Amino acid sequence: MAAARALAAESSPASVTVDAVIERVGSPKGSFYHRFPSRDVLMGELWLQSTLDYQRGFIQAIDAKDGLAAALHAAVWSRSHLDEARLLMLYSRHDFINGAWPEQLQKGVRDQARTFESCLERFALDAFGSNSAASMRRATFVLAEAPIAAVKSHLQRREVPPVIVDELITSVYRAIVP
Repeated sequence: MAAARALAAESSPASVTVDAVIERVGSPKGSFYHRFPSRDVLMGELWLQSTLDYQRGFIQAIDAKDGLAAALHAAVWSRSHLDEARLLMLYSRHDFINGAWPEQLQKGVRDQARTFESCLERFALDAFGSNSAASMRRATFVLAEAPIAAVKSHLQRREVPPVIVDELITSVYRAIVP
């Protein structure tokens, strides 16, 4: 998993092949297939594990009713998880698997998506008084889209997002959230 993460962060998810992983690890091909039935399973697990790791702090902020901390989480987490942040914020989950996801991963992705949607709904209710389409759009923008946009160019350059990113995210948050 670590080898796949490093390869994907160095280049892209498409660069992760079974041969590249076993070369990086220095193990026989059979060892790979003992752990992962296919490259798709490895990549799906890599994406899901990275996403769940990221979401942990985001969920904690939402549970604490600290919307600003949830918005800042993308920048804060990126600073200590640069490779994972590059994977999650520069690529789509569809860049990790071509075709159908194995059933176990489909369930994990559905659960992860429901948890994220639930966080957005709770935030929209707390911040805007409803979870209408307009409130959900605001919540998605202020908690996900604007923060990712603020860190993305730094991640593309493989640099830790500077502190000014927090100021930008905070300004956007305060402009939108009453």
